[in-house]
Amino acid sequence: MRFAFVTRSLLLLAGLSGLLSGEAMADAAKKNYRLYCMGCHQADGSGSPENGIPSMRDEVGHFLRVPEGRAYLSQVPGTLNTPLGDGETAELLNWVMVNIGRNSIPADFKPYTAEDVKAYRASVPQDIPGMRVRLVKQLEVNQVGVVR
Repeated sequence: MRFAFVTRSLLLLAGLSGLLSGEAMADAAKKNYRLYCMGCHQADGSGSPENGIPSMRDEVGHFLRVPEGRAYLSQVPGTLNTPLGDGETAELLNWVMVNIGRNSIPADFKPYTAEDVKAYRASVPQDIPGMRVRLVKQLEVNQVGVVR
């Protein structure tokens, strides 16, 4: 009887610990968005298109629908030049997808991992703005979504 109680208690604590660590990760990602992204992309992700800062709101997930789009989001200067580690960057990108990309995320979205980000950062294209232009054209040709 006592063993069963201890076992249930440990399982409950383990479950709560996992839940809390997930919440802590989301809180950290939200904080990192505020620190490193919000200055340009605004709190809601709407950006400032008239000043060359694209909106991510309900749009950023479309990049995941074209080849190289997933890597591109890890390679844009704002993401690439933060002091965040690969794991923190993966958490930030996942938070952005869920909270800002929302309806634009493909149904088969696989969350970023630290390993993904590390690999993408190891092969950054020379012309990031040109890459964005090419990706947006691919989206337009495929009539996938509007990304401005």
